[in-house]
Amino acid sequence: MKQLGIASFTARGGQVADRLAGAFGKEYEIIRYDRGLKDWCGCLFAGGADGIVFVGACGIAVRTIAPFLKSKTTDPAVIVIDEAGQFVISLLSGHIGGANRLAERAAVILGATPVITTATDVNGKFAVDVFASDNHLRIRDMHAAKEVSAAILRGERVGVYCEGEIEGCVPPELLLLKKDDQKVNQKLSQMDDAPRPNHTIPEIGALICVGVPSCELSFYAVENAADVGWNQAGTELTLRVPVLPPVILDLYPKSYIIGIGCRKRKTEAEIAFPVNQALASWGLSVEDCAGVASIDLKKEEPGLLEFCGKRNLHFETYSAETLAEVKGEFSHSAFVSQVTGVDNVCERAALCMAGEGGRLILKKQAENGVTVALAERKWKVRF
Repeated sequence: MKQLGIASFTARGGQVADRLAGAFGKEYEIIRYDRGLKDWCGCLFAGGADGIVFVGACGIAVRTIAPFLKSKTTDPAVIVIDEAGQFVISLLSGHIGGANRLAERAAVILGATPVITTATDVNGKFAVDVFASDNHLRIRDMHAAKEVSAAILRGERVGVYCEGEIEGCVPPELLLLKKDDQKVNQKLSQMDDAPRPNHTIPEIGALICVGVPSCELSFYAVENAADVGWNQAGTELTLRVPVLPPVILDLYPKSYIIGIGCRKRKTEAEIAFPVNQALASWGLSVEDCAGVASIDLKKEEPGLLEFCGKRNLHFETYSAETLAEVKGEFSHSAFVSQVTGVDNVCERAALCMAGEGGRLILKKQAENGVTVALAERKWKVRF
């Protein structure tokens, strides 16, 4: 289960914290602050908590989290609420970490005003990092992500080329490039080997490649959409635009789930070794994975928690009853069945987390009291 830390420092603030804990308790494991604020906060950062709520002054929150900050791609969501419950401030990891949404949800619970300062939200624009987070996509280059956001905020359109299924309505800031548009693809794919031609996609300020290497497409950004011409004579396409440095953002799907079973007191290193072996056998790394799944008997297993926390992997556990209902052909172990109540943990847990349309790609691999299986989610993109 996801973890949410909640800290309050006064009796009035404690009442606000109680309301939030009650509302979020079904979705999150609530970890309340008791004593040793910095140690409490450090454990939440190290353990891969999904969010931290401070009911008190912003200064307390800032000074507390400062020593633990690493990256906007890994830091948890942090929000601050005044003890009267009037304002909910998204302080850290507004997009990727989900602090903006957490702040908005907390504001609804408390009847408070959410305070959101990220530029794309303030201007009501598409946010590529939120899109990536929602769709379990890995951002290869955060600098390119910033350039994409800057192009959108300048009023330029951004091209999107996707592999896989697409659901929902494409935002007006984006122009979807269809993979069956062979002429456009041919024009673009020629640009890597040819001298830099004055070609680009019409009225586009950047290009997002989802699930496909950018070497198959090239894009050259334009300063002004009005500079771009797009003419069609019969079936022949003619493109013209000044050539500028490329702005390409690659987003790769985190399509894989790691199912893990282990004996008690297995260390992080003992767990990491067979997991890395399993991933390597498929040419994968932990960056390609959306999370780790196991049985609820292991939800407090220190080695598993450390393994997931170090790699910023979401950790989900399921009851034996839930795992037993997963359909499929699984490796059977009488010993595992006797101890856990289900014949297989790693395979069933991986497939359970993969969800509808998921498939098992690597059956149980056992190593020194640790079992590992891999499942693949059915990949699709939703706007």
